[in-house]
Amino acid sequence: MERGYHTKNEIFSQTEAWANALDVVEAQRSRLEPLLQSDYTQVLFIGCGSTHYLSLAAATLFQDLSGKLARGLPGGELWMNPHFATPNNNLRRKTLLIAISRSGSTTETVRAVEAFKALDGGTVLALTNYPDQPLVEMADLALVVEKGQEQSVAQTRSFASLFVTTTALALIAAGRRSELGDLRRLPAVGERLLRDYDPLARQWGENLTLDRFYFLGSGFRYGLACEANLKMKEMTLTHTEPFHFLEFRHGPKSMITETTAVVGLLSDTTRSHEQRVLEEAEGLGARVLSLAENDATVNFQSGLAEILRGVLYLPVLQAIAYYRSLAKGLNPDRPVNLTSVVVLD
Repeated sequence: MERGYHTKNEIFSQTEAWANALDVVEAQRSRLEPLLQSDYTQVLFIGCGSTHYLSLAAATLFQDLSGKLARGLPGGELWMNPHFATPNNNLRRKTLLIAISRSGSTTETVRAVEAFKALDGGTVLALTNYPDQPLVEMADLALVVEKGQEQSVAQTRSFASLFVTTTALALIAAGRRSELGDLRRLPAVGERLLRDYDPLARQWGENLTLDRFYFLGSGFRYGLACEANLKMKEMTLTHTEPFHFLEFRHGPKSMITETTAVVGLLSDTTRSHEQRVLEEAEGLGARVLSLAENDATVNFQSGLAEILRGVLYLPVLQAIAYYRSLAKGLNPDRPVNLTSVVVLD
């Protein structure tokens, strides 16, 4: 079997998992609506590694859409410091905990849920890709997106499927049911992006003169920039860092050389400020790649509202990491020193 076979398959088939995520949400909508529209004081999203970054993006998106206070935390922080996350009994009882784990068995996440429940916490909603796992058994309600399952260590299809799930949850929490149907248009757009921008992804990935990558994003896109950074780091052993757009000016831009790549996940609402950061980076010698609905290196041309199309930033960046891994003689299916699930004694 060729190196990276599973990773390639999982990246290029991920739109099926996006559709499956929407099917799963729809099947549970009668239970999700009263749950997500309840009078919670806060919503906590937790995960580890990729799913921590998913939690950052999902919490920002959820708060923006629903108006409810939402935060993203690493599972290990809630496990080891539950009083920090939920500092008093009343707050805990009025907290919705959304625990995200590809495997459903990551130790930190499972123990975080145990700690939360032991302190008389509120409701637990689990998001995962595998049934019959500890997280599913512990949750009050679990959404299992089975088509997001993977054989690779690095998360691609699973991350994207669970991010689509959280986007749908945010819409339900906000009472914006009509826009759930718009999410059904995402798979067709994703397939087109993977097809049309595959040559560009290969070109960027195989350019080994680039020795460092910086991923920039604002709002919920910051969590996605963190995840794109992690994929590049895991698969290719390249120096990479994520930043909020405007923070890149405050020190990190000193690292720019002619072998630097700066990748910008552009928004609609704050694009004028973000574009200036990319122009400054390019002026200092960096190679710049931008992703946006229009007028960028990668153009979504989805016709969807900005708040709905977050998952579209992922496929081309995942493909760049895949091609770079192969070009460096690595195996993206099995990143160095990593396992697909972190299980502690």
